[in-house]
Parts: sequence; C-alpha cells; structure tokens
Amino acid sequence: MSAALSKAEARELVWRAMEMHGVARFPGSKGRIPNFVGAERAALRLQALPAWRDARVVKINPDAAQLPVRRMALREGKVVYMAVPRLRERECFLELDPGRLGAKTLQAASIKGAESLGRPGTLRAMPPIDLIVCGAVAVNGRGARVGKGGGFSDLEYALLAETGKVRPDVPIVTTRHGVQVLPQSLEMRPHDIPLDFAITPEGVLQFTRAFPRPPGLLREALTTGQIAEVPVLRELLGER
Repeated sequence: MSAALSKAEARELVWRAMEMHGVARFPGSKGRIPNFVGAERAALRLQALPAWRDARVVKINPDAAQLPVRRMALREGKVVYMAVPRLRERECFLELDPGRLGAKTLQAASIKGAESLGRPGTLRAMPPIDLIVCGAVAVNGRGARVGKGGGFSDLEYALLAETGKVRPDVPIVTTRHGVQVLPQSLEMRPHDIPLDFAITPEGVLQFTRAFPRPPGLLREALTTGQIAEVPVLRELLGER
C-alpha cells in the first residue's frame, strides 16, 4: 500500500489541478479554500439532503466557496453561526438569525456582512449545532479532509465538542469541485475532523465513518501560539 499523501502534498496537487482545469474562481486557488465553478449547483445538491432539511442551527465556514450555502441557509430561515476570524475574540462566534436580521438577512451571508450584522456570542451561549459545513482543499473517498493549513475548522469543532455543542453524530459536510476529490490516501491526525458528506456540482459522496472524531480539545495537538491567540482556549484550559 502506498504511503498517504501529506497535507502539504495534497494541497499543492489540488491547487495546481484547479488552475490547470480552469475551475478556480477569482482570486485563484493557491493558499486558500478555493472558490470553484459550480459552487451554486453544489449548494443545491446539499439542499436535497435530509441532514440539511432537518437542521435548524448550522455552523458554516466563512469562505467564498460556501457563500451560496450560507445564503441558502439564511433564505430557509436557519440560524447560522460563523466563527470570528482566527477565533481571536472571547465572543468567538457570530450568530446570523433571519428572525432578527429581517430585510438585511442575505447581506449577512458575506464575510463583511456577517462582521457588521452578526451578533457576537460566547461559545457557552450557543445552542446545540445540528449540522456543520466546512471548507476543504482536498478530500478522498474515505471522508478524509485537508484544509488550507490553519487548523481552525478542526479547532472550532474541538471547542464545540468540548462544550457539548455538537453530538458525535452531527453531520459534517463540505461542498467542493470534483477536481478536489483525490484517489490517494490522505494524512489524518487525531485532531482532524472527517467528513460524512462531500458534495460536488455533479453529485453527493456519502462516507462510511472511517476515522474517529476528536472528542474535544486534545491538549497535545494545541500549539503555544494557538493558546496565546485564542481567548476561549485559555479560558477552557484554565490559563491566563
């Protein structure tokens, strides 16, 4: 059996492939969760999943690739939570509630709109999350996921699990282009979140759970930089 691709290798492979195939939208793929041609169609395929239809409170990443998903959620009356960039505030999630936002609801789907219209809240004040939509650079057929390298999707999940805001069976999904699906094994670490579904403009991949989810914060996986920069981490770890 061949060795798993490292995260760095998987990112470079996908970023190059997206540019080669012309499926990365402005401003390009490298260094980010890439926006992709067909993101709106992928969102519509997500809409058909029972896990989406049943969800009332959803956590969605702020990247451009998932903007159609955020708009769709808000249009359907779902309450959306977006993390504050780099979790740098104690009130580290923004609540986007269509019942409160009214006519400004769809404006709140963008990053700037969420920052100006979202209601900041602490982790402990959040309700339980019914569904998580995260960004991805690369995925494979076993539900392994590679992000852009910051580790924040994994950390956000760990914080939610640590405080009882997500159950172990809460669905985790992503939308992405077919080019981002790799046949190779991908490196997965104990703190990495696996996927239950990955949706492309052409179809839905559902995964049998092949990797354990982190049960909460894994102290050994945290860097001193993360602890220093993320107030809620210091609070949960009892550090100043």
